[in-house]
Amino acid sequence: MKQLIWRGNSRERIRTFSEITKDIAGRELIRVQHGELPTDWRPMPDIGSGVIEIRIHRPNEYRIFYIANYPEAIYVLHAFQKTTQRTSERDKQMGKTQYAELQNDRKKEIR
Repeated sequence: MKQLIWRGNSRERIRTFSEITKDIAGRELIRVQHGELPTDWRPMPDIGSGVIEIRIHRPNEYRIFYIANYPEAIYVLHAFQKTTQRTSERDKQMGKTQYAELQNDRKKEIR
C-alpha cells in the first residue's frame, strides 16, 4: 500500500469537508492506495501529466486532485468544494502550482 503525501494545504482543506464527504474522500483515497481507481474520477491533463480528479457528489460537489504515477507515494495536490458547473481557474491554478512544485522537488531529490 502506497503512502499518501499531502501537498500544500490539501489535508487541511479536506478536513473542512462535511462528515459524509470526509468519509467518502477517505474511502476513495484508500482505494487509490491499494492500486485501484476511485469510484468516480476523470483525468486532468491540463493540471499535469497523470493527474486524476476524484469526484464526490454528495451532499455538494467536491474534488480532489492527486497523482499516483510514482512508486514511492500518492501525492494529493489539491482538494476543494466545487461551487460552479466548471472548475474555477483558481482551483485549477492551485493544482498546477502543486504539480509544478512536486516536479521540482522530485528533480532536486534525483540530483
